[in-house]
Amino acid sequence: MVEKTVELTGTSATSIEEAVNIAVSRAAVTIDSIRSLRVTDISATVEHGAVVQWRVKVALSFAIHDRLHE
Repeated sequence: MVEKTVELTGTSATSIEEAVNIAVSRAAVTIDSIRSLRVTDISATVEHGAVVQWRVKVALSFAIHDRLHE
């Protein structure tokens, strides 16, 4: 099996977990066989002393399908 890895950034005003889920669910619309992800960076936007947005960068891996015999 061969896997490809792409880097995506999810954002959320609510939580880090939601930012990750947004990135994965959006990728799943066009990418089949998502197998794993690794969080590579977490950052936040701060306004008036409070976090207003989380940004989570993920490395998402998915299987590359062999379609040579279709």
